[in-house]
Amino acid sequence: MPDNFESFIQQHRDEFEGPGPSPRVWAALEKDLTEQRQGRVVQLLRKNWFKAAVIAVLMINAAAIFYFTGHKRHQQQELSAISPDLQEARTYYTTRINAKLQLIDAYPANELGLDSTARQELQLRNDTYKALEKELKNNPGNERIRAALIRYYQLKLDLLDKILEELQDRHAVPGHTKKQYEVEI
Repeated sequence: MPDNFESFIQQHRDEFEGPGPSPRVWAALEKDLTEQRQGRVVQLLRKNWFKAAVIAVLMINAAAIFYFTGHKRHQQQELSAISPDLQEARTYYTTRINAKLQLIDAYPANELGLDSTARQELQLRNDTYKALEKELKNNPGNERIRAALIRYYQLKLDLLDKILEELQDRHAVPGHTKKQYEVEI
């Protein structure tokens, strides 16, 4: 049997070595392969590009929120690690200053008589505060910087108190604000 098979192959060798498919067939096959290589993901993205864009934006927003909340928590931990007593003072003054800022914000903007720059300076975390906090991080043992930061808080409270007193003298205090202000006094 093997001899017959070998003789058959030798007799019909020319038929086995035929020219093969035409170049047109190969071109069509390559075209089909490249389309299949793009895959279902690319085809789905073509159809659902808006959904993919929304998902990408949501993922970027989630990453940014995660980064910034972690960064803010890290900064607060740094200050508490530098000086726990200063962290206590910061919490105390921050709550008082924010309460007074809410009282001031209860007044209509045209009655306040403050421009945008003055309102920005009234905020707790203005440029002066940021500079003091930066210096404290650079020189954690410096008592003068700690004292300056506490003095900054005290001056901010005094300024807000004076603004509130003047507003109370000049304008009628809004109903809910008047009660809060009287309780605070």
